[in-house]
Amino acid sequence: MAGRGVPGVAPQTAKREQYAALIAKGVGNAEACRIVGINRRTGKRWRHGRKVTSSSGRVLHYAPVVGGARKREISERFLSEDERVRIADMRRAGESVRAIATALDRSPSTVSRELRRNVEAASGAYRPHAAQRLAEQRRARPKVGKLVADRELRAFVEDKLMRRWSPEQIAQALRVEFPDQPRRHLVPETIYQAVYRPELGGGLCRNLPKVLRTGRLRRKRRRRAEERRGRLVNMTMIDQRSEEAAGREVAGHWEGDLITGESNRSAIGTLVERSSRYTILLYLPGRHTAEAVRDAVIEAMKDLPVQLRRSLTWDQGSEMAMHADIAEALGMPVYFCEKASPWQRPSNENTNGLLRQYFPKGTDLRRHDADELAAVAEELNTRPRKTLAWQTPAATLAAAAAAARS
Repeated sequence: MAGRGVPGVAPQTAKREQYAALIAKGVGNAEACRIVGINRRTGKRWRHGRKVTSSSGRVLHYAPVVGGARKREISERFLSEDERVRIADMRRAGESVRAIATALDRSPSTVSRELRRNVEAASGAYRPHAAQRLAEQRRARPKVGKLVADRELRAFVEDKLMRRWSPEQIAQALRVEFPDQPRRHLVPETIYQAVYRPELGGGLCRNLPKVLRTGRLRRKRRRRAEERRGRLVNMTMIDQRSEEAAGREVAGHWEGDLITGESNRSAIGTLVERSSRYTILLYLPGRHTAEAVRDAVIEAMKDLPVQLRRSLTWDQGSEMAMHADIAEALGMPVYFCEKASPWQRPSNENTNGLLRQYFPKGTDLRRHDADELAAVAEELNTRPRKTLAWQTPAATLAAAAAAARS
């Protein structure tokens, strides 16, 4: 490894890009190799691609360099050969795993696993082209997927998906349903892949992406920022909330918000209890004014035991202009998050994401009546949650209420 201030080995990615640019300008191979500082045989491989025969006799083809970079060979989920070369360059320069992951826009665990699998035990060297060949060999394992070969397993997964269970919930349920049959245990990613790409061995129906939370046919890497709403007066900010309310040990602290429909002309109110994730949906058939939201919150919470009405946290939406009336009627303080800080209401934000599976964005939410909202809330409240050690919100809140009464 070169010391600080001493030039090290020139990164191969930069050399390849320089070589490709020269070839594109009409420079011959020999001259381009001389300028870049590489062996002519290396330039020939980069320019025309190469063919490698593995020890098992399998022939691996590597595409020629075009424009300084190769296209990904299989899927963006897998590291490309260019990325492996960059890993080797940065590792040789002494960069950390996290620094390499940031540069590649990959998870640190991806880089760590790549090095762990492919660093030579004797020399400690990471050889990117050898790692690429090994990765090709590992991927070449055509076999029938578990969901294709096992009809009972496939039926179990499809049934839970149609009941709007998440792949993670289904994976956990499989271990409970088939405790002594590990061949029927799946990881959540297997279910996601079977839903998104059934032609590759998942065996699930094409309409199943519609029952996933997002309803998308493919993954989306980034989410849009949440829209900001208006200002209020006489607010008690979240930093004045007690430690008890900020924690999740004591039941009775709630988070609230609205999910809105097309052009913000319709809305459904959401209330989520922090310790149990128990959800109450507020029916707002007309305009979601401050008066309508005030009346709906009071009506929904007035019959709860007093020990389950300890506090309510909301964002700074204009629908909470009458928060003082809510606090007085229910005997509980109302706190407000900072502007554009949805992470200060994490339980509510997560629940709103779940609810978009039932009430998609851009639709008229007024067509859902009070009975339908109650049915959706019951479905959420009777579904096991990982964060509750796979208990249901309804059972968790009931246990909390019983403990508070005793």
